[in-house]
Amino acid sequence: MIDIGVNLTSARFDKDRAQVLEDSLAQGVTQLLITGTSVEESQQALQLTHSQPEILFSTAGVHPHYADQVSADYLSQITRLANHQQVKAIGECGLDFNRNFSTPENQIRVFNEQVELAAKLAMPLFLHQRDAFDAWIKILAPYLTKVPAMVSHCFTGNKSELLRCVDAGMYIGITGWVCDERRGAELQEAVKYLPLDRLMIETDAPYLTPRTIRPRPKSSRNEPKYLPYVVQAIAEIKQITEQEVIETSTNNAKRVFNL
Repeated sequence: MIDIGVNLTSARFDKDRAQVLEDSLAQGVTQLLITGTSVEESQQALQLTHSQPEILFSTAGVHPHYADQVSADYLSQITRLANHQQVKAIGECGLDFNRNFSTPENQIRVFNEQVELAAKLAMPLFLHQRDAFDAWIKILAPYLTKVPAMVSHCFTGNKSELLRCVDAGMYIGITGWVCDERRGAELQEAVKYLPLDRLMIETDAPYLTPRTIRPRPKSSRNEPKYLPYVVQAIAEIKQITEQEVIETSTNNAKRVFNL
């Protein structure tokens, strides 16, 4: 299995990061993509990959939450990071009108700039979207054939949004949100219509711990070792084997991120 979205730079992993990786490998997670959410976090993510370069890879970008804080030269900093062979995508970038930690205007500007950068560098986009679907896909539309791939990371939308993403040729990252019978009902329905050749799996650890874990872990912290619960949920929804979920999502990730 390949976990395409892990926030391994999180302080919640500071005390036992090596053990977390060891545990994930023991559960069949063979490679992980560490998410970069700001220039600083992207630098830290890349640094982490050096410890196990065959297993760990990263992205480089600015999350919409931090759009207000970008420096004048942030794009050149991301470009330098993207030149490293361990960096496999531009992002996490996108729009988040749910919380608006940054102004919509700055979010749109910074997102546009990163989409243009991905096209210039011919790199995949690792995308975030929350309560901003129409504005988000409008920005992406002119670039659908200008970047190698687009991955809708941590997709939590409905069937209609999923189908629009699939029609646009995007890959869809499914997390433990699909294991949540309360918040994830729309996603569970949408996954029925997700073609396997567009599927990727991720934990978004330390967030979105699957609610299906039994017995429930003492810590609320999600870890890559819980990725099999995402696989299990997808297999049940699509009425296929867990091995099919693993093989197709792994092949998709290897192809898109050149792993």
